[in-house]
Amino acid sequence: MISGGTDAVHEASCRCGRVQIAARGRPLITMACHCTGCRKMTSSAFSLSALYPADALTITSGEPVIGGLHGPTRHYFCGWCMSWLFTRPEGMDDLVNIRSAMFDDAPAFPPYVETFTSESMPFVTAGAEHSFERFPPQDAFPELLAAYAQWTG
Repeated sequence: MISGGTDAVHEASCRCGRVQIAARGRPLITMACHCTGCRKMTSSAFSLSALYPADALTITSGEPVIGGLHGPTRHYFCGWCMSWLFTRPEGMDDLVNIRSAMFDDAPAFPPYVETFTSESMPFVTAGAEHSFERFPPQDAFPELLAAYAQWTG
């Protein structure tokens, strides 16, 4: 189900279409986060995201604004419809976490990892291959990224 090689371009937009973005290639990993913060930011049971190298993201139209948290982790939204588009995580300037539900081909990005299951709503499952009560331990990431690279969803 995961589509695209290094040259594939996945287009995305906010709800109103004023901000459009594109991501080049296959993500490093896909995730669902059940934490309370993500639930509140999405007004849903969890957030879906695809982690990419920062240089894979292109803003093709419009101008995202910072919303949500205004600290070292920066959440970017459409200033008009307020759709949450992507996040630049604190201390990881070379990565961007794109809200995969915004992709035109969103079903091609099922979550491989789900995080903060300790905060999930008891009636919600994301169907991810790997689940963690919090974030995966740092030393688990190389193995998770390598396994995801081989995963076909």
